[in-house]
Amino acid sequence: MKTAKRLEGIGEYYFSQKLREIAERKASGKSIINLGIGSPDLPPHPDVITTLQHESVDPRNHGYQSYKGSAILRTAIKEWYRQWYGVKLDGEGEILPLIGSKEGIMHVCMTWIDKGDTVLVPDPGYPTYRSAVQLAGGKVETYRLTRKNNYEPDFEKLAKGKKGKVKMLFANYPHMPTGQLPSRGLFERLIEFGRKHAILIVHDNPYSFLLPGWSDEQKPMSLLSVPGAKDVAIELNSLSKSHNMAGWRVGMLCGSKQRIEEVLRFKSNMDSGMFLPVQLAAAKALSLSEEWYRQNNEIYVERRTKAYELLNLLGCKFSPAQAGLFVWAEVPKKYDSGNQLSDELLYDADVFITPGSVFGEGGKKYVRVSLCAPVEQLGQAIERWKQVKK
Repeated sequence: MKTAKRLEGIGEYYFSQKLREIAERKASGKSIINLGIGSPDLPPHPDVITTLQHESVDPRNHGYQSYKGSAILRTAIKEWYRQWYGVKLDGEGEILPLIGSKEGIMHVCMTWIDKGDTVLVPDPGYPTYRSAVQLAGGKVETYRLTRKNNYEPDFEKLAKGKKGKVKMLFANYPHMPTGQLPSRGLFERLIEFGRKHAILIVHDNPYSFLLPGWSDEQKPMSLLSVPGAKDVAIELNSLSKSHNMAGWRVGMLCGSKQRIEEVLRFKSNMDSGMFLPVQLAAAKALSLSEEWYRQNNEIYVERRTKAYELLNLLGCKFSPAQAGLFVWAEVPKKYDSGNQLSDELLYDADVFITPGSVFGEGGKKYVRVSLCAPVEQLGQAIERWKQVKK
């Protein structure tokens, strides 16, 4: 039995493979420090867990749920966007809860991409954009993001490309893996580009609450805050990173009523609504105060300091002005690629960091260190590398 042609060129997800290798090394007696995966090790707020426990014992909460999600969750998302992003959304028609935003990326591609349609995908960027486009039958055209250009699209170069054939553009700010923060001007240029060339802008926004220094000048931003954005853009968001709920699989898609209804035509044929207690607990998470986000960020800032120490020890170069759960760094010239340094760390020191090539050709000379590990583990990684280089 042959697999479907749509799987040609689609390999197993990198982290799926690497986690299996790490598990095998652990089974053989190795003690691996995993600084590669962006899965928060911190728990959600206690009130969120209490809500889940309380709602789970209610016998009325165990049936199939609405494909559009609970009205309580949609209202919570609506208020969250209003409070933090200054974006007004219609909770009835402009919000669609998702079983994680990764699911939403696939739904978006299956809703609008026909065979042969071209989609602009960032390089470096989240690998799922590329694979979802390919699985939907589309063609991937990468646009390079460079440190020289502050990891922003070169709109002039994009405008000279195959804009007549392009149907969609994926963007992601704060950017993963580089940690580049967005500016108001960047968001305005994205909307202008989409409107001018009749391209749907899909903005993936899971890292906007993970900021290096929360202040009046540096607050969470949404692409939908740009006037007229709903005409040409939709936004994916998630509780995975911002609320330490990666395994809960709670995401959202926001946009115009027409766009949401179009995605719902596909989604409603693929899955059902989330377990209601999870939705109600997610609504509780979205009601948390600013103190929650600040305390979370303080932990990551402390860890980031240790990550900088490790990267300095490795001889890597990096920008200290990064957001998100990672630190993106250029490897020393003596290494042909980030893969070489990543393998050296894993096999010599039992420490795993992600090679940048996972995120595209533009990441070949880079590595990414996750902050989803306690300060103590980051310190152990430093000591292990010191022992190797004695």
